[in-house]
Amino acid sequence: MSQPIEVDLPHQLGVAAARQRIEGGFGKLADYVPGGHVAEHRWDGDTLHFIVEGMGQRIAVRLEVAERNVHAVFDLPGFLAMFAEPLRQKLQKDGPKLLE
Repeated sequence: MSQPIEVDLPHQLGVAAARQRIEGGFGKLADYVPGGHVAEHRWDGDTLHFIVEGMGQRIAVRLEVAERNVHAVFDLPGFLAMFAEPLRQKLQKDGPKLLE
């Protein structure tokens, strides 16, 4: 059973600029998982879907880009659920750097 983590990242960029910055840096989110890398990604409108693989696990990630906010959803597999809260805290602290 997966453990979703949801984080909102406020910004003042507008959708187009936020998408551009995310496109240039979303791969850094894979660094949150030891040995992690982005296995696949695709845009669906203003939502970026990607898979991070690491530690023998696959994490589905969705970044929904809006005018003043990016809503991030990480679906952690059961094995990684114990890391949900520390990961949420790290995302809230470091996630806005994606939009710089």
